Amino acid sequence: MWFTPSGTKILSVLFLHEGRFLMSKNNTVKLTLDLINPPPLTDEQKARLTALTAMPDEGIDYSDAPYLSDAVWMKAADQLPCTKKQVTLRIDTEVLEFFKRTGKRYQSRMNAVLRSYVEAHKE
Repeated sequence: MWFTPSGTKILSVLFLHEGRFLMSKNNTVKLTLDLINPPPLTDEQKARLTALTAMPDEGIDYSDAPYLSDAVWMKAADQLPCTKKQVTLRIDTEVLEFFKRTGKRYQSRMNAVLRSYVEAHKE
């Protein structure tokens, strides 16, 4: 799966035959999904979503879900907000070094952590 510059998702499907993937021009199917204009939901899909939204949290079986540590909130922001303001901020050396060790865009990750904290504490 890959994305075009305009954000369109491209899927490549290979066929499995006798435990092996067969790939040729004749049996490779490419599908294009426009993420901005997705296909409409079928009645069956709508019914399943309605049933899921009506389900109480206690009715959800989490037994097959992997354990997520408390640090999962570090990946909280899939998309960073467009508006940002440059500020001067005093950060503990240990905190700053931790984020710098995570690589490029460490400031964006710091912002994502702060954003997830704000979202979790909104009333």
